[in-house]
Parts: sequence; C-alpha cells; structure tokens
Amino acid sequence: MSPNEELRTDIVTLTSHIIAQQQLSPKPATGDLSLLLSAIGSACKWISNVVRKAELLNVIGATGVTNVQAETVQKLDILSNEIFINLLKGTGRAAVLVSEENEEAIFIDTPRGHYCVVFDPLDGSSNIDCGVSVGTIFGIYELRDRSSKPSVKDVLRPGTEMVAAGYCMYGSSTIMMLTSGHGVDGFTLDPNTGEFLLTHKQVKLGKKKIYSINEGNAHAFDDAVKEYLHSVKFPPAVNGKVPAYSARYVGSMVADVHRTLLYGGIFMYPTGKLRILYECFPMSFLMEQAGGKSSTGRIRMLDVVPNNLHARAGIFLGTTEEVEKVEALYRKMDAAKK
Repeated sequence: MSPNEELRTDIVTLTSHIIAQQQLSPKPATGDLSLLLSAIGSACKWISNVVRKAELLNVIGATGVTNVQAETVQKLDILSNEIFINLLKGTGRAAVLVSEENEEAIFIDTPRGHYCVVFDPLDGSSNIDCGVSVGTIFGIYELRDRSSKPSVKDVLRPGTEMVAAGYCMYGSSTIMMLTSGHGVDGFTLDPNTGEFLLTHKQVKLGKKKIYSINEGNAHAFDDAVKEYLHSVKFPPAVNGKVPAYSARYVGSMVADVHRTLLYGGIFMYPTGKLRILYECFPMSFLMEQAGGKSSTGRIRMLDVVPNNLHARAGIFLGTTEEVEKVEALYRKMDAAKK
C-alpha cells in the first residue's frame, strides 16, 4: 500500500445496515423483517457461489421442462428457487412465498410469520450460458391481518404497500440494491470475508441519456413507444446542439435496471411480458426511492393491483423526465383514438 493510499475502516455490513434501518420504522421493531432480509442476503450469497461455479458443477443448461410462465426451466432456476424457499422458511418469519417458478403460492403454517415474500430467484437465467449478468429480484409485504389465515389476497395488492424490495446482481461482482422505504443502498459481496459491504450509499438516479429496449419486438410496440424511440434517435437540436442518446440493452432485467439506476435514462419493456408482483413492483419501488419514476405508460406502476400471482404488464422506468415523455405520448395516442 502506498503512503497516500488510505485503508478503508468505515465498514458497514448488510446486517448492521438492516438493524440500523429497523430503528427508522414508525412501528415497534420486532426484528422479523431484519431476519427475513438477512436470510435473503444469505440466499443471494449461495446463489452467487453456484452461478460462478455453474459450468464446473454441471448446472448449466435447460431441464427440458417448462414453468408456469411457459418458459424453459434452467437447472439453475430450480436450484436457486430451492435455496430461496428453504432459507426463507427457516427464518420462521414468512407466511406466504410467491416464486416465479411455482404456479401456486406457498403457505407456511409451522412456524407462521407475518410477512409475504415475492421473488424471481434467477432472472435472466436463459442467458447464463454466455456469461451475461443475471440476478435475483424480491419484494416483501406485511400480512394485512396477522390474526387471520394468510391467503393470496395478502400479496395481490398494489406495490405501494410493499415494505421492502431489492435485487442482487451476479456479474463481475455480486451487488445487492435494497430499499425499505428510506432510500436505496447498495452492497457489494466481499468474497474474502463473505460479507455484503455498503458501497453505494443513498443512490440517486444518474442523469445520462440512455434508452434500453429490445427493438426486436418493435412490430408489437404501441404507436406511443414508436414515436418516443424516433424522438431519441432523431432528437431536435437545442441551441444548435443535438442531444445524443445512447442505446444499451443487455437482455437481463437486473443488469439493465442496475445500469439505469446508476447512470440514468430509461428502461422499457412495453410488450407486457414482465411479471408485476416480483419483477415490476420491486424495481419500481427501488426506482422511485432513487428519485426516478415507473409507469405502465398510462398509470403509476406501483398503483396497479395484480389480478393473479403471475400477472404481467408493460413497464417504463427511469428518470422522471424520460418516463413522463412516454406517458405524454400515450395520452396523445389515446386521445387520437377517441
């Protein structure tokens, strides 16, 4: 170490951060949510380890079966799902679990907690064969009525009622972004200590002009989306200068949203493929907490009430300015149809 290089000593672990955030709750702290978030952190460590060794452990590739989404199930999907479910059950603090990989909700009776966890255990797993970043997405609700038997109604609620959400990205490093309604903080997994350490404190959305969308689906886009894309590809000059937009698209929601969160711009998936509960809601919660906006194009994403566990929606999330441009074009399109 050079004389001018400082050794970092202001270390904040995920566990200590969760405990500190617990004290900000207006309700008396029980520690239940903290235990759940700690279990999610542990699950993400295990999944990160498996993802990095996937080729060596022979868990790369498809299983030959499809899930409730009619998508081909990857071997890592099954493994990641089991890790998540078992660690959450082990806390004794969860009552309902909803996974992308399970058609029905999982109800935990003994011991029964007071929280519902919705999650996509391994988003983007179809890309893992070529080394693309993948990730885990999760959101947490509190039971509506602790004295009543849990049901799917406890999760078929607007995203505004989530108490915590986040994702963990498995790429060149393993990074978890987390919110419990007090801003967004990011943690990087230190492989030497096995701890998630705070590296991104109170993240605010970047200001870069980047648009992210799979234009291979352009034939299915609404006219509002097509008009927005034309406007960013051929923007009018402002004071003699043409504002330059960059196009970036990975094809893994976690990776694309992570870049949007740090750099700015807009992520768009307008064709209604993404699941509301465990993809759209958690990402929207994070985006709003970082100072951005998330929308279906017509209404705030977090105000949507899903009608089933695996309901889907189109989504536009990113900087408020860009999302509002899309919303304005949807209003224009709808008005023209009247």
